Amino acid sequence: MTSGWASTTLEETGTGERTSERVETDETIQLGSPWVTIVWNDPVNLMSYVSYVFRTYFGFPEAEAERLMLQVHNDGRAVVAIGTREEMERHVEAMHDYGLWATLTKADA
Repeated sequence: MTSGWASTTLEETGTGERTSERVETDETIQLGSPWVTIVWNDPVNLMSYVSYVFRTYFGFPEAEAERLMLQVHNDGRAVVAIGTREEMERHVEAMHDYGLWATLTKADA
């Protein structure tokens, strides 16, 4: 969150003069919390297939795809992407298209 100031340029009527004034604001800007895509372990897909999906869809190098696949296998889940809600919705839909179980949630939840 930040608060700050805005610079406003005003033109006085009739004189044609321009003045600039600095105005303090009490407004706060808060960026939205990031969202995450979680891939869950399932009894259907082979570990090699999950690794393949991570490499082909997300573009992970082989070592990272293997690490995430093992995290899914051993821990039951892995966070595979962080970003805006819309991006994570697309990733979840893509994972479903590949036959993987995936959900999205706020990163701070």
